[in-house]
This record gives sequence, C-alpha cells and structure tokens, in this order.
Amino acid sequence: MDKYDHKKIEDKWQKKWEEDGLYKTVEDKNKKKCYVLDMFPYPSGVALHVGHPKGYIATDVYTRFKRMNGFNILHPMGWDAFGLPAENYALKNKIHPSLAVGKNINTYKEQLYKIGFNYDWSREINTTDSAYYKWTQWIFLQMYKKGLAYESNEPINWCPSCQTGLANEDLDDGKCERCGNVVGKKRIRQWVLKITKYADRLLEDMDKLGWPEYVKEMQRAWIGKSEGLIFRSPVRDTKIELETFSAHFEACYADTFVTIAPDHPLLAKLIDGVPGEDGIRAKIEDINLKRLSAKYGEGEIEGVFTGRYMQDTVTGKDLPIWVASFVLSDYGTGVVRSSAYDARDLTFAKKYEIPLVEINPEIDRENFEKILVTAGHAKKSTMYRLRDWVFSRQRYWGEPIPLIHCHNKEKSCGVVPVPEEDLPVVLPDIKHYEPTGTGESPLAVIESWVNVRCPKCGGAGKRETNTMPQWAGSSWYYLRFMDPHNDKQLVSKANEAYWSQIDLYVGIGEHITRHMIYARFWHKFLYDIGVITTVEPFPNYQKTGLILGADGRKMSKRWNNAVNPDDVIERFGADSFRIYEMFLGPFADTVLWNDAGIVGPRRFLERVWALRDKVVDIAISELNNEFVKVIDKVATDIEEFRFNTAISALMLFSRKIGRLDVIPKEMYEAFIKILAPFAPHISEELWFGLGYKESIHNERWPKIVETVKNELPEVLTLPVQVNGKLRGKIVVSRRASEQEVREALLTSKDLASWLPPQGLTKIYYKEGIIVSVVS
Repeated sequence: MDKYDHKKIEDKWQKKWEEDGLYKTVEDKNKKKCYVLDMFPYPSGVALHVGHPKGYIATDVYTRFKRMNGFNILHPMGWDAFGLPAENYALKNKIHPSLAVGKNINTYKEQLYKIGFNYDWSREINTTDSAYYKWTQWIFLQMYKKGLAYESNEPINWCPSCQTGLANEDLDDGKCERCGNVVGKKRIRQWVLKITKYADRLLEDMDKLGWPEYVKEMQRAWIGKSEGLIFRSPVRDTKIELETFSAHFEACYADTFVTIAPDHPLLAKLIDGVPGEDGIRAKIEDINLKRLSAKYGEGEIEGVFTGRYMQDTVTGKDLPIWVASFVLSDYGTGVVRSSAYDARDLTFAKKYEIPLVEINPEIDRENFEKILVTAGHAKKSTMYRLRDWVFSRQRYWGEPIPLIHCHNKEKSCGVVPVPEEDLPVVLPDIKHYEPTGTGESPLAVIESWVNVRCPKCGGAGKRETNTMPQWAGSSWYYLRFMDPHNDKQLVSKANEAYWSQIDLYVGIGEHITRHMIYARFWHKFLYDIGVITTVEPFPNYQKTGLILGADGRKMSKRWNNAVNPDDVIERFGADSFRIYEMFLGPFADTVLWNDAGIVGPRRFLERVWALRDKVVDIAISELNNEFVKVIDKVATDIEEFRFNTAISALMLFSRKIGRLDVIPKEMYEAFIKILAPFAPHISEELWFGLGYKESIHNERWPKIVETVKNELPEVLTLPVQVNGKLRGKIVVSRRASEQEVREALLTSKDLASWLPPQGLTKIYYKEGIIVSVVS
C-alpha cells in the first residue's frame, strides 16, 4: 500500500483542474445560480497568514457543495488594491505603489492557488486596473450629475512635519506614526457624497436583510437616526447664536448646562476674549488629541468650562457652556442641552460639580412638542449620526476624480465632468512622487497631467487632483464579477438579471459597518438610475471569526506571531490545512491557532487513504442506515456553516468503517463525495483511483436509501480473504450456514490456488459481509 503523498497529489490536481478549466463559470439559464462572495483582500502585506484564508475555505466548501447539488456557481476573487498602505510603502521606499501592489498580488495568488480554491481566475478583478476603475469613475459622474456629489471644506488630520494629510489609521496616540509629530486639524477642499439622502432607505430596507440582528444594530447605530427639536439661543455678551439639538426635549426644563464638541467650528470664536483663554484652548487641544487615538465617547469623560453662558429662551436661565469630550461636531448641531436625565450628562455634571434639577417625569411628549414649536422656542428636526461621505483623499494612489475645473479667463464654466467617452482618467505614469506640502495631492504638481482643455468651452482647465478613497472600488466590485470583461457597460442587463443578488456574502466583522453601508448606498443609487434590478446587494451575510496567534493576539509582524500557510501546506498538505481551519471551532467565533492541532486532520486523511484497500463491490453494510444520517448531517451543517461538526461526523464515521473487514464500494464512493468539499485533492485522487474518468467535483451529492431487511437480496456475492488478503469472491444464499460457505469455497475454481493444501482448518464467516480463511 503506497503512502499518502499530499505534495504529489495536490500539485497534480491543481494543474489538472486549471488545464481543464474545471471551475470556469458561464451563464447557464437552465441551471439555478448560486453567487457566493468573499470580501476581497487588500494586498498590503508581503504574504497571507493562516488567519486570512479562513473565510475563503468556508466559501469554497459551501460552493463545492452547492455545485454538487446542481447549482451554477459564481465564486470569484479579486484585489482591493488602491489606498493608504501602498501609498506609504511607496513613499518610504521611493518606488511606484503599483510595483509593491503587483508583487504582493502575485504572492497572494500563489498562496491561494496552493490551497486549492475553486475560483474562476478568468473573472479576476483589480481595483487599480484602469479597465475596472473606468466604471468607478463612471458611477461617480452619474452621482455628480444627479447632485449627489459636492465640494466642501472639511477638516483633516494634518502633520506639519510631513506636510500631508493623514487618515486616522496613520495616527498613534494623536501623533503621526511616520515622524512622531503631534497632528492637528486643517480644513481643506474635499469632494463629498450625499449618503445622508439615502439614510432613511438604508434603515428601512434593513428589514429585508437576513443578517444576524447584532449586525443590523451596528448599522442602525452607525446611521444613528434621532427625531427631536432644535432650539436656537444667543450666547451672552457675544453676537453668537447656538443651535442645540435635543432628542429628549420633554426634559428641557431640567437642562442646567450646555455641552459643545471640542472640535466645533464655532468654539474658537466662542472662547475669544474670555478669562483664562490660553488655558482653555490648551485643554481643548489636549482633549482633541486624545480623541484622535480613541473612539468617540469611550474612555474618560473630560471637559472644560468655556467661560460663556447661553441664554435659554425656554427657561429664561443662563446655561453654562462646557466643552465635553463625548460630544460630536458632526452629529446633530454639535451642541447639546444637558440635564440629569442623560446618564453621560449626569456623570459629567457630577465630575465637574454642575448643579442639576429634576422635573415632573409625567410630561406628554407629543403635546409638549406642539407647545414648544407653536411658541417659537424650537423647530422639529431629524438628525443622523451618519454624515455625508468625504469622498476625496490628497493622495496619488487612488482613482482620479473625473472632473475638470475650467479656468477660462473670459467666462469660467466652473466644474465640468469629464465626457464619458474619455473615461477612464488614468493616473500619470511617474517613477516617484512626494507630498506637495500644501495639503493637495501629489498630482497637483504634475503639470503635464493637470493642465487640460475644458470639455465645455475649450478654454484652459485643470484636472481635479484629489483622488477617491479606498472604499470607492469596494463599493460595487461584486457587480463587476458578474460581467468582468464588458467594456461597454458596468454590467450587462442579462448577466445582472441572472446573478443578482449575491446569495451569500462572507467576511470579517471589521467591515460590516462602513463598507456595507457604503456598498448599500451605491447599490441603491445604481438601482435608482436603472443599472441594476435589486434594492439590496447582500441579502445574506455570514461573519468570519478571527484566528488569533497562539499567544492570543491578532496575527501580525509586530507581534511576530503570524504563521505562513505555505509552511503548513508544505508539511501537512492543503487538504489537512483546510480541514483544520474549519475544525477549529464554530465558524463565527474567534479561535486560537495551535501548530500541534493540525496533526489530527492529517491522521484523519491518512485513515481515509488507507480505507481504499478494503473496498469491495458489495451492495450492503450494517452501517448503511447510520451513513444516511451522516450524509444528511454533513449537508445540513455545510448549509448552516457548522463546518466543525460536519468534520467531526466525517471523522467518527471513518473510524467506524475502518473497523469493517471490507467496505462496500458504493459507501466508500459516497463518503469520498461528502468529503470532497473539505478535502478536494485527496478526494479527486481516490475517485479516479476507483476507475472514474470525470472529476468528483462534477458529481451529484449522494443519496443513499436506508436498508430495509425484507428488501435484502436472497443471493449475495461475498469477498474472500486468505491470510488477510482479498483473493476472490463466492456466491451464496443470504442465510447460508458456515457449512454451505465451506462447500462454496471448496468448489470455487478462482480460489483453488489460494486455499491451503491441508484443507479449510480455520474459517471466519461474518454473515452477509465477508469470509476469511486462515492457514
């Protein structure tokens, strides 16, 4: 018996599948479709670690199973390759980001190839490919034409040393991670998308989604809809008027102070000239720096009195105005009426000894609202935590925004869209670039690219030099997989109608807020303009739990705890690696990697490999009825992403059939089929070893009928072992006695040369199963 050689087997079948185009996807209207999508990776690192492929293995198992149940599968892969990490790497190493990204993609792709995924690589997409981002630019233009894109001056994180804008991810405790300098805020021209126009639809359509409830709640919280009243009141001794929003206006007579966000645009003017102004400014700056390194509203509640009072038009009282760390400038009005009836306000008031009062809690909210509005104290308003989406970056490595600023001296046309026939607007091919130091993109100083003619009047013009954020390409990529080579349309009507919607979306929980809100927004817009036929992109979502390092921390180079899957596959094989990752625990749970744990899956596959030497062509087994239940359990568990329990069932049953003297061929074939989604390479090898000429991955999921005793055949073909080796077969009655079996052995011409010359001294007969002769 030859040993299980995973290297030989896996290399053989990976090449064969690729040569045969086994996983090529075509639109077949005669088949039910199943579109399963992974959140595609950002190739920012030099290699994948073992935590990355967990979700990809799961979707591979699931799609192989669905394929065996008659579905036409779309299971694609691509690369979300624009963005900050590649930009920073390029600046640090003075190379073009496309070089780093291209190298990383090749490495990632080689690693994925070794794991044996059923991707149709002919549908591969890359967000940095101009043939792809042509359509990202096209979508932006449609939004611009519909009034959903506008210019605004928005504050950004600004490093005075590096002379560049920074994302929050570039900060380390409020300092630039690149140079260590303290980061400030700087207002700069930005392009913004009106996602808030879709806020209500994003909330309402949540009911159409088959997502876990906690995921829906995270999205609802991110959108943060609140209905209430806006009050307008003057600030004593100034010409400033403050608008305060209150969702709990029924407690307005209990309000004893006002809190304002530490980065509110009115704050500098508000504290101008107050006693102790310098100290107040210093404290505000300290609070803002702390907020850069932590999520808003978490950690210690801090504040400082501004020295100003708001003249409350409702109570007639002067309410002290406090800066508070938990108030957000981009939520509501950024100024909040505060009282004892809010838990955070109460904590803040107690810390700073602000007087509080109580009121009658039995106020009729609806009637009180009418009174306040009728009296002119307030106006009704709906606020959202969700703000319009700042959609530009002062970077080189991003999609160029397809707009041109007309500079015609006689009469400027303003901002003019690039004609659709001129898309894509391609990034200039330069060897190296540096930040401009002005807050503008590095593109701003590439005059040969910037200076163009206005498409409207033909006069002098300049291209928009801001680029799109990384979120742009990932907000619609799932649509391009449906029709990746179409150069006339984003996606054809026929392909979109066939593949939409995505049947299952799988990915890590870190992206279930912003990415999925952004993608839902773009999807609804494309639905509104008739590009697609569905109102939601991801009706079903499955969270991928993290795999932590053995030390309990997230795998990273920083902690030196990352494990390269190449090393695991080299030693144990891709099939063992796949089974181990799915066996670690419930799929959505966070689990720990354990190098020693993969030994179990490897031994399981070695056991399955060894079972082939017991396979004989008999029709029944006492385990038939139990095997029916195993098949059903594995199917149900795959459908419900309970891979660990499916594998457990396979392992347990392999031990049971391993105890049999012989294994019915039909049972072994069916066992290999239900193993195939988890371990595709060894299953293919065993399948062809049984004499088949077509891939097991094109076979149908097995349906074994339970054995009923009164339907058993009257005549059986029994395998015969002589000294432990199969030497032939005999035909006997199902109820044959041992004497009848002896007579059949002695009269068999096929067995004559194998039977001991001294006669049948010892035979063992297991009724209906096997005959064993020992000399």
